[in-house]
Amino acid sequence: MKPPTPLKHIIILIPAKNEANTVGNIVSEIRSRLAATVVVIDDASTDETASAARAAGAIVLPLPFSLGAWGAIQTGLRYALKHGFDAAITMDADGQHEAGSLPTLLAPIIDGQCDVMIGAYPQRGSISRRIAWTFFRKLSGVALSDLTSGLRAYNRPAITLLASNTATLLDYQDMGVLILLHKAGLRVNETPILMYPRIDGHSRIFSSWWAVSRYMLHTGILCLAQFKHSK
Repeated sequence: MKPPTPLKHIIILIPAKNEANTVGNIVSEIRSRLAATVVVIDDASTDETASAARAAGAIVLPLPFSLGAWGAIQTGLRYALKHGFDAAITMDADGQHEAGSLPTLLAPIIDGQCDVMIGAYPQRGSISRRIAWTFFRKLSGVALSDLTSGLRAYNRPAITLLASNTATLLDYQDMGVLILLHKAGLRVNETPILMYPRIDGHSRIFSSWWAVSRYMLHTGILCLAQFKHSK
């Protein structure tokens, strides 16, 4: 079922780095289901990601050097803000997210029930990731089941906040973003979705023990800062 209002003011943002094997199919699937603008933010890929996305009908924003996961997403959000979109959906380029889930995320945004809707699939987390999530929830006060889902829908106020300089220094679209939204008083909900294993490649955030350690340290500091600020 499609959302109850036209989709011409909806933008789908897909950050991608070396996802040539999957991004074209993802863009095609979205365009076959929704009359929405699809934008791929090419995070300085060294393969044919940009060409595959353009061939499938997406607008491509090529970054001259890699900005990382959040930098690419914020580039897309700033594009959405500049061009007057009312809502933006972010989704991954690795094939984990279903295009069929997009109307489910959009409907509460369009109806004004919330400012942000997250597609949640906490079952995908390993035991260690679930332990980390529990730790971060207690530190931050953010009571959501899936803290790292990249499938999210934002309304105009949320886009404006996350496109601002306040959000520039974040690394990931997870706890830092959720804490900012919480502090701003925006309404964040989540809805269950299906999520598939990556079609190709591996997670860059959890690709090594060094990457995991850096992520835990960075996110822990953000949560502690929020905890201290709220006391």
